[in-house]
Amino acid sequence: MPIQYTIDHKARHVEATFDGHLVLKDIEDFADAVVGAGALPYRKLIDGRTAHGTYTNDDVMALGARMAAYAEIGNRGALALVPAPDTSLELADRLLNLGKDGRPAKAFLSIDAARKWLAAQPET
Repeated sequence: MPIQYTIDHKARHVEATFDGHLVLKDIEDFADAVVGAGALPYRKLIDGRTAHGTYTNDDVMALGARMAAYAEIGNRGALALVPAPDTSLELADRLLNLGKDGRPAKAFLSIDAARKWLAAQPET
């Protein structure tokens, strides 16, 4: 399975590791699982340092639209994303900006920087 994740309801935190080859459906399934578990307002850390995928412009737009639609459901917690080293931060930032809508979201080169930033974000 290319996405492993833990939802900590007590800490109100989701941590996910994206590994290997990912397709849009993998990410959609993960997002749906987070929503289904009632973890949408939790802070989220996505570690994609060992992941790779091929995404079309349409895929990025569809995922951004899906993320924006989640904003209609309720509050969404902060999101820290650490992409694979060979992935451009521009692509990560583009995706985050498409689905941002009122929540803190940021891409990082370092998992430690992502954790530090995420810990400083308010709970929703």
